[in-house]
Amino acid sequence: MPAAPPAHIPGEVRLSDRVRLVRNTLPPLIVLVVVTVELLIAQLRNTGGEVWAHVLFYGLVGPAVTYFSVEWIAEGTRARERAERELRDLYGQLSASHGRLRAVQELMRDLTDAPDMGAVVEVAARGAVRVTGATHATLTVPGGLSGTARGDTLLASPSADLYALKVGIPGGGAMALHFETPPTPEMEALAQALAAEVANGVEAARQRTLDLMTLYSVDQSIRAERNMRRLLSRVTRNMAGRLRVDARAAYLTDQDGLLRLEYAQDRSGESGAGTPAPAFALRVAQAGTPLVATPEEAAEVFAGAASALGFPMRDDEDLVGVLVLGDARADAFDDARIPLLALMAGQATLAVRNARAYLYSEELAISDERARIAREIHDGVAQSLAFAALKLDVVARQIKTQPEQAEAEVRAASTLLREQIREVRRSIFALRPIDLERYGLLETVRRYVEDFGQQNRVKSVLSITGDITLSPSDEAVVFRILQESLNNIAKHARAHEVKVSLHGAAHVTLRVQDDGAGFDPEQISGRVSSAGGLGLMQMRERVEARGGRYRVLSAPGHGTVVEAEVPQA
Repeated sequence: MPAAPPAHIPGEVRLSDRVRLVRNTLPPLIVLVVVTVELLIAQLRNTGGEVWAHVLFYGLVGPAVTYFSVEWIAEGTRARERAERELRDLYGQLSASHGRLRAVQELMRDLTDAPDMGAVVEVAARGAVRVTGATHATLTVPGGLSGTARGDTLLASPSADLYALKVGIPGGGAMALHFETPPTPEMEALAQALAAEVANGVEAARQRTLDLMTLYSVDQSIRAERNMRRLLSRVTRNMAGRLRVDARAAYLTDQDGLLRLEYAQDRSGESGAGTPAPAFALRVAQAGTPLVATPEEAAEVFAGAASALGFPMRDDEDLVGVLVLGDARADAFDDARIPLLALMAGQATLAVRNARAYLYSEELAISDERARIAREIHDGVAQSLAFAALKLDVVARQIKTQPEQAEAEVRAASTLLREQIREVRRSIFALRPIDLERYGLLETVRRYVEDFGQQNRVKSVLSITGDITLSPSDEAVVFRILQESLNNIAKHARAHEVKVSLHGAAHVTLRVQDDGAGFDPEQISGRVSSAGGLGLMQMRERVEARGGRYRVLSAPGHGTVVEAEVPQA
């Protein structure tokens, strides 16, 4: 960038004007002076002073005039040099300021792009060195995080010969800079500005972390909860906690497509479900976008509320419901992060769909289980009891004429009844509900294996090793596989000993081994067991749907081994 000419100072003669003036006036002036002097000297010829007059003029006056003329020009030259020097200094200062401004802009961009708090601290330390030219920079922020950066220096750490500048970071923490020369007031002001930018970066990173934690919490609610009211309570509680508001409600569409209250809670407690949705919820559903309620609408949704914010719950098919948050403050939603909350409402939509699908599958499973129990009673216990009743009728006719034959029939009927009593007890044990949420997977497995051995008079051995961490849904699958495997052993294997092992590593491996009669897996892989209702193929599908493996090793007369492997959570 070319340097601009120095500004003209009023009252000062520019160098070019001086040169031009000397060039134009000095020659004729010299001629005039010489002619005049010569004329005057000519008048002195008769007095004898002619020689001295020439010496005086040409030896003193001429050089003096020349000296003062050149000095006059030199003064202009020096003034120009001073102006150029000042211009160069100003240009250097502007270039340095421009470089610092560019470095500050780069620092702001890097702080915005930093993925987490640790990265923010490291980026800020490097940027502070780059912007200020410090030899070292150290940053500390609340939470124990710190970052250090070095500039162009051979020192590994600050020394006593350096000059320290320490400024506080708004919101907590400090930034320490070290220089080879004492920092100027301008440098202190720059450091304060950098500290403010670092504070903005730290706050943005903290906000992103809170957003991710909130989304993770909502995601965990989707994965772990199948009860609709508890699910909606968790999702809306996370959303309300994000905004620090005290009222929340969820309206879901029923089978007729009408919006009805499913869950609501405010300062007075939970509200009853089933009531029709208020006008504001219907307006949100019709708009299909988040809306802010008027004070009148907010008061209709929540008693004593002055503001409310509604989010539609939609999927690719249709409206699922509406979530509404409310608060007694009129400005509660002025700074609401609508995109984040809308994303949470979208997750809630998936949660509701999953919960409804789960409830529907439970209804189907209950219906299938009822049909299976009815079939088993009809084909097994009912027929055996009917056969026992026939034997007793025969005994009644034989007891007088053939007492020995009648006694044998009574013993056979008694044996049959005892077998059916054991079968009924086994079915009751298989159908008994197990509270995984209350006891957890490991304790539930211990209890079930112990009860199984006592109920079926089989020696049962349990081994649990390693760390086991599974999601609630995966725990239910693992336990269901154990339950079905043990039920099949009780029903078909005629085993004397059962070994159950549960091992946690990269995967959780369940292994159930018995010394019973065994079978050919190829012949009965699609059969549904009479005890638990799941066939081998269904158990395999459940495990493989969760990224695991399922296999059965068996042969007639050599027992059976069932293995199920599920990834850790």
